[in-house]
Amino acid sequence: MKYEVLKKQFGYDSFRPGQEEIIDSILAGNDTLAIMPTGAGKSLCYQIPALLLPGITLVISPLISLMKDQVRSLNQNGIRAAYLNSTLSQAQYFKALSLATQGEYKIIYVAPERLESTSFLHFVNRAEISMVAIDEAHCVSQWGQNFRSSYLKIKDFMEKNSKKWRFCAFTATATKQVEKDVINLLGMKEVHLVKTGYDRKNLIFSVEYPSNAFRRLVSFIDQRKGQSGIVYCIRRKDVDELCERLRALGIAAAKYHAGMSDEERNANQEAFIFDQSLIMIATNAFGMGIDKPDIRFVVHYSMPSSLENYYQEAGRAGRDGQSAECILFYKPKDEQVLRYFIENQDFEGINEEEKRARIAKDWRRLEAMKGYALCQECLRHYILRYFGESSKKDCGACSNCMHEYELVDITKSVHTILAAMKSLHEKFGSTVTLHFVKGSRTSQMDKYHLQEREFYGSLKDHSMKQLQDILRYMFQDGLIESSNDAYRILHSTPKGRDFFKRPFALTMRQYKKAQFAEQQEDEVFEKLRALRFELSRKFKVPPYAIFPDRTLREMAEVRPTDKKEMLSISGVGEVKFKKFGRYFIKGFQAKI
Repeated sequence: MKYEVLKKQFGYDSFRPGQEEIIDSILAGNDTLAIMPTGAGKSLCYQIPALLLPGITLVISPLISLMKDQVRSLNQNGIRAAYLNSTLSQAQYFKALSLATQGEYKIIYVAPERLESTSFLHFVNRAEISMVAIDEAHCVSQWGQNFRSSYLKIKDFMEKNSKKWRFCAFTATATKQVEKDVINLLGMKEVHLVKTGYDRKNLIFSVEYPSNAFRRLVSFIDQRKGQSGIVYCIRRKDVDELCERLRALGIAAAKYHAGMSDEERNANQEAFIFDQSLIMIATNAFGMGIDKPDIRFVVHYSMPSSLENYYQEAGRAGRDGQSAECILFYKPKDEQVLRYFIENQDFEGINEEEKRARIAKDWRRLEAMKGYALCQECLRHYILRYFGESSKKDCGACSNCMHEYELVDITKSVHTILAAMKSLHEKFGSTVTLHFVKGSRTSQMDKYHLQEREFYGSLKDHSMKQLQDILRYMFQDGLIESSNDAYRILHSTPKGRDFFKRPFALTMRQYKKAQFAEQQEDEVFEKLRALRFELSRKFKVPPYAIFPDRTLREMAEVRPTDKKEMLSISGVGEVKFKKFGRYFIKGFQAKI
């Protein structure tokens, strides 16, 4: 019978991996937990049993958009389905309940908040219900009270109302701990667990460290004209700003975050689904209910707070099975924002001990995410290992596998940075420390007279990017750590202190720079020198008094287009920016 339903209702000749085992387990009456990657066909696993069993199947789902998409799809396949959520008027809601009681629907999607509604509980007592399916089951653990506290009521609902209903739950992301939480918090008994594996072979993973993230994003999108993609940011204001800047360049971008009105969010979502807006700029509020198969790329413009979030969001690409790209832009400042969010989340209703435990748990997740961003191994390996799986060979397709590397001896540089931290009494964060060893003249150097300290300018022959790469290595290798507060003060670890006393050889993998990129930077550098020469004649000052060559080199690499980007460059202060900065920015805006 299941094969007949598969062909007649859904048009498929065979099941995907894991689907048949899950369906058989549900039909046999087992409590079933299925962990399947996004795009693996989870919904089919409860929809087919729903059609084979008598009575009604309740599907508890967290998002209205997801319910609407699923019900629309089922109705198009000739399957009677409905949803019960806040978008229905009172009259529509009670009409749907009445029709459901009469057996007009086989599948009913319901928001978890409805489980406590008197009218819904009255319906449950009268209706013939055969199965309850929990979609996005990780909500009970990963977000819990912060995201959908009603998920924590499911266990009580099942225990009070269940008349031997079949019970199944589905999620795409679950570590061992989340897996245990789902089983315990949902009250599942003698669970049949089915894992089809986390590996999405059609997804190509990359991590980039762009000196100019906006410029890199524009270039990335320009190279993929006509393709649909999602760009994730941490904060709403970042979404607003990025969307506005892309639109100003003529890119068909829409935006989505919780601070927008329902009408605007829904309109933008529809525009994205129907390819009127190819690019969606969003916070993580977007995506869970979107079943758009042809998303060709997901760019994380900001680093998410956990690998669970990252993999779920990245997994929205390539649901049609075709190749898709998942890019993470790593920027250290994102970590500061995320740490602030962790420390200032809503702790209402929990005691101090629970608060500390939650913060510690979120720290660990963030550290795992940061580990992914900084790792030098195969990115697919890293993800699969985090979720408890192993892979015998490198994927050969991620950014770490594809790039050519050369080994660089960084022993002396690392030792110098540790010595500089000691000279600074470990009272500063990454930015000040790197500008200190670089020998930059910044307001912080002047304010604290740091240029008078030993090791100031000790690594002036290194570019800022080289120094940032070395610092990332030191974090990843456990030589240094940063304080768990907003200041992110650098501290050496016991391993770092041992290395400082008894240095041993350290080598770092460094990308071999493409020759054309070097040539391109050299061409820009020469144009900057020409501009500097013109300005020196205009203002009657020596060229080096405007900006030295090392500053122009960094400009050629960063290519700043606004004040904020210009001031991030070593050797550019407020005074020089006011006098000369606008000429260089104008040059870059005109694609110097």
